[in-house]
Amino acid sequence: MTGVVELADELFGVLIGAEPLTATMLGVPGYDDRLSDFTEDGERAVGERLADLAQRARALDPDALSADDRTTRAVIIQQAEATMDRIECRLVEYTVASSFLAPVGEVLSVLPTASVSSQDQAEAYLTRLRAVPAFLDAIAARHRMGIAAGRVPVARLVRAAIEQLDAYAASPDQDPFLRPEPAEGNENFVADRERVLAELVRPALAGYREVLATEVLPHGRPDDRPGLSWLPEGEQVYAALSRLHTTTDRTPDELHETGLRLVADLAREYIALGTKTMGTDDLQQIFANLRTDPALRWNTEDELLDAAREAISRASKAAPSWFGLRPSHECQVEAVPAVEAAGSPGAYYMPASMDGERRGTYFANTDKVTERFRYTAEATAFHEAVPGHHFQFTISQELPDLPLLRRTAPVTSYIEGWGLYTERLAEEMGLYSGDVARFGMLTLDSMRAARLVVDTGLHAKGWSRQQAIDFMRDNTAMAPMEIESEVDRYVAAPGQALAYMVGRLEIQRLRAEAEQALGERFDIRAFHDLVLAGGPLPLSTLAEVVTDWIAAQV
Repeated sequence: MTGVVELADELFGVLIGAEPLTATMLGVPGYDDRLSDFTEDGERAVGERLADLAQRARALDPDALSADDRTTRAVIIQQAEATMDRIECRLVEYTVASSFLAPVGEVLSVLPTASVSSQDQAEAYLTRLRAVPAFLDAIAARHRMGIAAGRVPVARLVRAAIEQLDAYAASPDQDPFLRPEPAEGNENFVADRERVLAELVRPALAGYREVLATEVLPHGRPDDRPGLSWLPEGEQVYAALSRLHTTTDRTPDELHETGLRLVADLAREYIALGTKTMGTDDLQQIFANLRTDPALRWNTEDELLDAAREAISRASKAAPSWFGLRPSHECQVEAVPAVEAAGSPGAYYMPASMDGERRGTYFANTDKVTERFRYTAEATAFHEAVPGHHFQFTISQELPDLPLLRRTAPVTSYIEGWGLYTERLAEEMGLYSGDVARFGMLTLDSMRAARLVVDTGLHAKGWSRQQAIDFMRDNTAMAPMEIESEVDRYVAAPGQALAYMVGRLEIQRLRAEAEQALGERFDIRAFHDLVLAGGPLPLSTLAEVVTDWIAAQV
């Protein structure tokens, strides 16, 4: 009978084969010449393999397994079934956006990160570029299927994707596919790449742009109907995506109410800090001060990037008192590439590749830098880099005793829950430079609380885009530009925004449970190492791991 580790490895192969760009990002060899197969037949075939793997994992008797193998079994089942849910939601048909949330945006941002330092890698890169036309044809065909069935994207996001492709076409000298640097002396690769781009890739992207403009955009949903509730079977689709991203069965109504409660709690924190620093307890005045004070905006791109580097350095120096496990390399800081900046969030983290070709990198968005607020910089850096995603991703990758599935599983509620947990942990660690930076912590906290309200409002309660914007404007200190970008992100990726706060609340609950049960024996370093040493886990599985850890010490 196949063992649980072998099943995990088999599932990893299926998942990475279905998403070869993820393999490139992770540095897993053997997939750099491929792109995802978004044809209906291709996705159906993957779904059938996943169903078989989930059934075989469920057939394993958990009582006959070691604790670690029971955890692996749980991850196999959750990942297989979550990916099946994703396929059944037919996301490719109506997910059009100018960011990596959409398949074409992902190609523009991830494919150029591949290494071409060897001859084999260079050939794989060219093969993948040659596959772009068929990749785009498959996506266009799925858009047409979606339109025929009433599953259509949002017009505003389609226009943004068209603008992104127009910007790509207008600047061939800045083509992101030119980014990978070949080994010295490989002039043939340089010439071949330019020929493939000129003859195949750029015409294919121009053709896809025309499909969006002439076939998809006329059917696009207006701003007053941006959520899944306006699509056929939208309620069931949103329930599946909520379950996938939160790894819980909490209903949209429950999540909505939780968000409203948290927003109210945070208002009291804003008022306390505003009274102390601004001399006012008027919440809207506090928000207005944060949004309009010119001293709270960046002056230059370098200033923004330097502040991120300084915050990360400060966190790295403090980390040994709070973590036994730490990454083997420091986090790099770079600006979001120009071709992606307009449609990208304020910052994001790209994990290191496991082959050592690329270090973990924190990307800060410097687009329209003078409109971006400096007070969120520290909390963002702690979340995305240290001790947030850079710690979590790198430590997971460097756990040699775990199967690759356990080290790389994209469990959003765990990954983003950890990132959000570290924003508050940073306050405990004494990392914030002052009250201005603490306002940033509250701003990001209220954004994640508001996400519970807004994501469920958009996709389960029929909210308009403007309703979502108004709620975030009234309940967070975010800049208008960032609010609109965030709302459009929630529209493009239903359910993903729920994971942050759901995950953080569970990690905080488990920590409180451990602190109460263990009393003076509770060791914060040991708790953090426990949470990080198992790789990304579904929240119910993480709870079992922590409960067993507590029981072993009582």
